[in-house]
Amino acid sequence: MYDGRPLDGVEVQLEPDGEVLLRCPMQLRCYRDGSSPVDAHGWLHTGDAGSWLPDGRLHVSGRTGDLIITGGENVWPEPVEAALTTHPAVAEAAVAGVADAEWGQRVVAWVVPAGTPPTLTELRAHVTATLPAFCAPKELHLVESLPRTALGKVRRNLLAPPTPH
Repeated sequence: MYDGRPLDGVEVQLEPDGEVLLRCPMQLRCYRDGSSPVDAHGWLHTGDAGSWLPDGRLHVSGRTGDLIITGGENVWPEPVEAALTTHPAVAEAAVAGVADAEWGQRVVAWVVPAGTPPTLTELRAHVTATLPAFCAPKELHLVESLPRTALGKVRRNLLAPPTPH
């Protein structure tokens, strides 16, 4: 893909749930263990969620496993993280969904403070200034650092599990 447009020879298909599928001559054929990531029809299931823009470009929203569904609303972590990091008391932030008996999942934030730690109330108000209220974290964990890959991406699966509610 280049700027949302497939390269020559690359086919793109969207599943009904929005998952992006790719098929092309240069794609991965198998993993080191010999297993194939490609389905019987030659499509590679990317694990990314996307949609077609009106101008025909593909917009990738994020990883399907990162989507938080809370009270029937879809919340992508990245916009919430971006909003949180504009707060002066936040050095870094990561957001993930955690199982919740009432909401299905709740939005939880892990924050590395920049000086005096922010409160959950402050951060909720800050997020709702630019995003819908359902995007605001319902729980806050103050941490010294966020788990990251070698490339600097947050490893959401390693965020400390919060206490059950």
